[in-house]
Amino acid sequence: MRMRPLGRSGLFVSELCLGTMTFGGSEGFWGQIGRLGQDEADTLVKTALDAGINFIDTANVYAGGMSERILGQSLKNLGIPRDDVVVATKVLGPMGEGPNARGASRGHILSQCKASLARLGLDHIDLYQIHGFDPATPIAETLEALDTLVRHGHVRYLGLSNWAAWQVMKAIGIAEMRRLAPIVSLQAYYTLVGRDLEREIAPMLTAEGVGLMVWSPLAGGYLSGKYNGEGAAADGRRTTFDFPPVDRTRGAVALDAMRGIAEARGCSVAQVALAWLLHRDVVTSVIVGAKRVGQLEDNIAATRVRLDADDLARLDAATRLPPEYPGWMLERQGAYRA
Repeated sequence: MRMRPLGRSGLFVSELCLGTMTFGGSEGFWGQIGRLGQDEADTLVKTALDAGINFIDTANVYAGGMSERILGQSLKNLGIPRDDVVVATKVLGPMGEGPNARGASRGHILSQCKASLARLGLDHIDLYQIHGFDPATPIAETLEALDTLVRHGHVRYLGLSNWAAWQVMKAIGIAEMRRLAPIVSLQAYYTLVGRDLEREIAPMLTAEGVGLMVWSPLAGGYLSGKYNGEGAAADGRRTTFDFPPVDRTRGAVALDAMRGIAEARGCSVAQVALAWLLHRDVVTSVIVGAKRVGQLEDNIAATRVRLDADDLARLDAATRLPPEYPGWMLERQGAYRA
């Protein structure tokens, strides 16, 4: 398990991050995502840590706070020294009925950080992330609230999730101008069937030295291959919660290429999808969630899959984005500087 610095920070995180979205669900949406109880969560956390993963991601909205609570208890049950694990959580979504019980306002951020610390049973959060963009709150207000948490020692590092490139750049500029704690990471969707961030977000992250955490690296299970081709699964999460959106026509081409590589490499299709991400320079850590130990172990084994230049070229040819303005114009006009 390789360790990588998170953006331009001194914090090192494992190339795989354990996602805990499957912890604590009961009815409704979160029940569809996962219903893991304490004992099952303890087993997954131990499996991840034993494999060398030191990075665990959760959020206050996951199962209405139960994911944070279960994760915190797992760390206690397993006797994990605090400095041996990097705990990340997020804030934005509704945590109550009122208009101020959501968003990225100063009040919501400060109160929810306190609540997350209580549920996790920790004295600080290693990486605190804004879970999405809040159009109703000035970015400066959000960043100043986050800076307060860092200065008070409740939070060590700051990240964003699901922000557009221009929004991230605006946040970086404001933080630098006002000498606030910097943004070190962005959590975003990126897969072989969802390469959209390569247009604007990935170049921006590289230029600004911001780390990328990838969520849903298997496209909601689609890149496991079980929803496509002969013997396609009739059950599973995508049959009831078809997310993230996938162009099935393009996806079928991608899976054909992945199956050939998986057969040649003696690995699973899912491992090819994860290995491809781990070969991308812009990626810092890939978040893997699971309902069963076998799933997690299969994902962890992807760190041992090495794709050669021919493999990467084959996958790129099957999944590359169609040209789009201004990308094709920038490439054309920049050619004379190559």
